[in-house]
Amino acid sequence: MAAPDIRVDWAAATEHLHADGYAVAPGALTPAQCDALRALYDAPAGFRKTVVMERHRFGRGEYKYFAYPLPPLVQRIRTAVYPHLAPVANAWMEALGRDERYPGTHTELLAACHAAEQRLPTALILRYGPGGYNTLHQDLYGALFFPIQLVLFLDQAGVDHEGGEFVLTEQVPRAQSRAIVLRPDRGDMLLFTTAFRPVKGVRGHYRAAMRHGVSRVHSGRRHTLGIIFHEAVS
Repeated sequence: MAAPDIRVDWAAATEHLHADGYAVAPGALTPAQCDALRALYDAPAGFRKTVVMERHRFGRGEYKYFAYPLPPLVQRIRTAVYPHLAPVANAWMEALGRDERYPGTHTELLAACHAAEQRLPTALILRYGPGGYNTLHQDLYGALFFPIQLVLFLDQAGVDHEGGEFVLTEQVPRAQSRAIVLRPDRGDMLLFTTAFRPVKGVRGHYRAAMRHGVSRVHSGRRHTLGIIFHEAVS
């Protein structure tokens, strides 16, 4: 059952994930929900870590990892979205001939993470100002990772900020990378592959590696909420 907090056409999202490795769910959050989540960034508590991106050559901007307990809306979204993605993830692993299979509930995935000594929450909120950007990367955090993650867009592109497009790159064997540039609206949810996806070729499926990042913000502020379903190494 879909979460009452979000509105997603799961049939369409699943189709796009299989076809493209990503899917945009328009209007998943209300403006009020976006405002409430964005306000969390300036909360005096509730985070386990703040990362200034320039210090690590990740780009320019800042993000904060939530501590447990997660904010209620973040927790509900994470728990409710995961069961829709586990069948997609398992189909991808089967298509690529890999042994990994993912449980049907997020509680079970967390138990597997904890058994692998991955115990730190990875839900985070990001803020970019003028000149901010994020270099291409993958959010793995440990040996056990779930192959799909999501980002929720909390500001309106073209109104709250200019620039700051979401960028995906896909690298297939023995070919040049291709770039995918997305500009979701406020309240949209983007689902995308964490590291790789299967692509059907003439001899079956092959693995296409993918990375993601954010292009330069020209003006204003850009906030997003990211949910990575696996935990980080303690």
